[in-house]
Amino acid sequence: MLRVKDLRAGYDATEIVHDVSFEVGDGEFACIIGANGCGKTTLLKNLLGLIKPFGGSVEMNGKDVLSMDEKEMARHFAYIPQAHTPPFPFAVRDVVLMGRTPHMGRLAVVSPKDRRIAYGALVQLGIEHLADETYTDLSGGQRQLVLIARALTQQPELLIMDEPTASLDFGNQQLVLSRMKTLAKSGMSVIMVTHDPDHALFCADRVIVMKEGSILLDGTSQQAITTETLQDIYQTNVQVLDVPLADGRVKRVCVPFD
Repeated sequence: MLRVKDLRAGYDATEIVHDVSFEVGDGEFACIIGANGCGKTTLLKNLLGLIKPFGGSVEMNGKDVLSMDEKEMARHFAYIPQAHTPPFPFAVRDVVLMGRTPHMGRLAVVSPKDRRIAYGALVQLGIEHLADETYTDLSGGQRQLVLIARALTQQPELLIMDEPTASLDFGNQQLVLSRMKTLAKSGMSVIMVTHDPDHALFCADRVIVMKEGSILLDGTSQQAITTETLQDIYQTNVQVLDVPLADGRVKRVCVPFD
């Protein structure tokens, strides 16, 4: 599906991302982690075709993203930013319907099919009861779920998220991450940038670890998130532990210490 090959990218004459290569397949949930300034955001901008790389390529189903127009990009990719509040008090159902824009004709007429798809996305995320609520009145976690519903309404092949839980409290973080984990299991491909390795442990099939613009490790969450790796990329004292739960399962967690 998505193929990044020998990507070099940055701004002006400064190269920030160095020879990065990886692929993301159908239904795969990949997390990208790394310290501030390691190139995660620059990488995302290249995946979305927002900036032109210095070298290498980003392809979706064999086609270079730079050759796609906005509507074609929107049919392949959906982007979910960090939590935000829009300037106008739209109804939730209208916010979600905006996701159908890439599929509409010049007159942008909303069809019954568009409404069915939008409502189906709300149902898929378990928030159909919010359809008539005002988006700006919702909690941070609910707003993020609405943005995810809008992205699903685009019917993209790949969902890209940049710190989608950064401004949410613990409960809302788990709410959003749980829904995303369920979506990935249903076949949606996901790339999520996060600063929290525990989020990657909770969600990801695969973790790409970046350091100083390059890929340090690319593997399962158990392979990539270790004490040695986290101490290396974050330059802080942390220990990764396997903790037994009351139901008999064992979960890996990250514990910082002085």
